[in-house]
Amino acid sequence: MKELIPVEIIEQKIYLIRGQKVMLSMHLAELYGVETRALNQAVKRNIHRFPEDFMFQISESEVEQLVSQNVIPHKKYFGGSSPYAFTEQGVAMLSSILNSEQAIKINIAIMRAFVKLRELLSTNKELAHKLTLLENRIEKHDGEIKAIFNAIRQLMIPTETPKKKPIGFSRERDK
Repeated sequence: MKELIPVEIIEQKIYLIRGQKVMLSMHLAELYGVETRALNQAVKRNIHRFPEDFMFQISESEVEQLVSQNVIPHKKYFGGSSPYAFTEQGVAMLSSILNSEQAIKINIAIMRAFVKLRELLSTNKELAHKLTLLENRIEKHDGEIKAIFNAIRQLMIPTETPKKKPIGFSRERDK
């Protein structure tokens, strides 16, 4: 089955904001083939379906950060209001209020993108754990190698032999 929109395109529109993977209302509207204004109106009519963990409005400082990273155009583009950010659950809820065939297909593609990102994150956590184990092992070996080098250095230092008294009688001077 040919995908409506490649997962890679959708992945590029998923951002990490407030520690959550989200999609912005303007990008979702673009994918669903509706105006951002229409999407926002549908959400406001059904606001009871979107608790804070499903959707939140981006703060002014977050908008400025996204503008500086060229994620979104200038904030004037939004007509004075900040865009909404939808979590994975919020995106799933959107398909129920938009209720069109295209919305359902797009939603399936978006869910696949979120799942793929979750799998990548899981793989990265495993790699990070393995790297930590290797670092710990290397640090342990570094300590052992330093101890060996210190022992070798100690062995390389010439030892001073105590001065032996000459054999025979010694004359004392300066009596």
